Amino acid sequence: MTETTSYTPDGPPPGAPETWQNHSTQNQTGAGKSPFSENADLKSEYPTGLSVTLILTSVTLAYFLFFLDLAVISTATPAITSQFNSLVDVGWYGGAYQLGSAAFQPLSGKIYSQFPIKWTFLVFFFIFEVGSAICGAAQSSPMFIVGRTIAGIGSAGVANGAVTTISAVLPTQKQALFMGLNMGMGQLGLATGPIIGGAFTTNVSWRWCFYINLPLGAVVGGFLLFNNIPEPKHKSLHMGNLGTAIKSLDLLGFMLICPAVVMFLLGLQFGGNQHPWDSSIVIGLLVGAAVTFALFLIWEYRQGDSAMVPFAMLKHKIIWSAAMTMFFSLSSVLVADFYIAIYFQAIHDDSPLMSGVHMLPITLGLVLFTMVSGVLISVLGYYLPFLLAGGAISAVGYGLLSTLSSSTSAAKWIGYQVLYGVAGGCMAAAPYIAIQNLVPAEQIPVAMAIVIFWQNLGASTSLIAANAIFSNILRHQLQQRIAEIGVSPDIIVDAGVRSIRKLVSGSQLTEVLAAYAKSVDNVMYLGIAVSVAVLVFAPGLGWKDIRKVKDLQAITKESPDKPEKESVK
Repeated sequence: MTETTSYTPDGPPPGAPETWQNHSTQNQTGAGKSPFSENADLKSEYPTGLSVTLILTSVTLAYFLFFLDLAVISTATPAITSQFNSLVDVGWYGGAYQLGSAAFQPLSGKIYSQFPIKWTFLVFFFIFEVGSAICGAAQSSPMFIVGRTIAGIGSAGVANGAVTTISAVLPTQKQALFMGLNMGMGQLGLATGPIIGGAFTTNVSWRWCFYINLPLGAVVGGFLLFNNIPEPKHKSLHMGNLGTAIKSLDLLGFMLICPAVVMFLLGLQFGGNQHPWDSSIVIGLLVGAAVTFALFLIWEYRQGDSAMVPFAMLKHKIIWSAAMTMFFSLSSVLVADFYIAIYFQAIHDDSPLMSGVHMLPITLGLVLFTMVSGVLISVLGYYLPFLLAGGAISAVGYGLLSTLSSSTSAAKWIGYQVLYGVAGGCMAAAPYIAIQNLVPAEQIPVAMAIVIFWQNLGASTSLIAANAIFSNILRHQLQQRIAEIGVSPDIIVDAGVRSIRKLVSGSQLTEVLAAYAKSVDNVMYLGIAVSVAVLVFAPGLGWKDIRKVKDLQAITKESPDKPEKESVK
């Protein structure tokens, strides 16, 4: 049984503008009528008591697992590359997860807008669990990458569903506070991932980094299964409108955006690694991605408000600013995550567990300041200062991290990580809070899909770009030192991080470690660039006081900018 508080409107919910009554929802409900006018007795309910506690616990745990799965392999990656002899694939271990998530993210928003939130969330979470099981059982690097991709597909709906669920079960005035706590748990997964991954890799097996998702997933499913999540509009699954709902998903748009994303990321991965940047394969993939994406944009424009990604929402300042801010802000967190772990395991000869322990300054900064920023935003009402402060601090932190060497003192690398962690925490929740408070409830899934799509695309691009920088610089540095090292760069690279000291020692090892340190430093320059980009795009979110947000008008082709102009009084 679900304990709720509710209201029964005669038309729209209290405070909803007149345009909601008149705006056609044919493409959303298949009925051609407003869900409010057609369902005068439709109740909008907020769960309370144990029910809301279980729902929020389940989505928060799912969000934790989503980010944990992203970061847990950072300290496990060296062991995986050594087992599969696959150091050149390290970018795909994180990138494939983001690729699957980015490719399916736009469709996930449309699915949530047409089908019940609870069941959609559970289906996506099941896909995520299947991907985790494949990763744990992987017998080769390609099989592992496939598992990561499937988990990424599931994560597309998990990330969107968590935010959509919070918007559905909590009043607006409570959402910013809980969003900060939810994002804090997500950052906890992101930040403790290296420690958890290191502990499993050192004491059991790296495979348990993924098997652990299965029992925790049973808890998530159990908590959600027996509780109801209220819907912002009427949805029905009877066979009479199932076909209409499926048609409204804009599957042709999905079939255009999915290969565009795949070709783009494959082109980045192949360039400079398997193939030269000027090879016909790399150029063909990048050109194919550009052409397919252009066709996608043309198709979406023709579809109007029924598109998978409506142009009206893309052009809305709050949404595109949030999307581009998240494109770079998650990148600013992830770029260093993998390569600081490599730095500790290569330069300091840390075990996977100890490298995670040495990354605790990042963990504490991320978790603490994500929660603090969420609380302060809910109290002060303004989110932009936290984004600007986070971008500035992140740029400084990356600048300092780019000076790491084999002789950097502990005090310095601890301080550098603290700056980096604090910056990531300041930026984590603000764009989500902006969307939750400045977009109508029934359009939040699609708006979040747009934002998370660009966030994941940015993360995928940055991880692959970071891998390309690291791999190319490492080979170049080793080649420059080949006379002193006496071992082919290919042999050292293919052996993996954990096997360096089995190949070389003494002065040879010193030269190899210098090459690794220089390669990590070059990756940090990318971190500076993405942090500065946050400062460029964040101001577009505007100086809004979310405590004063009033009526929100649906974002449509006719009036895409009105929510921004009329929502704050």
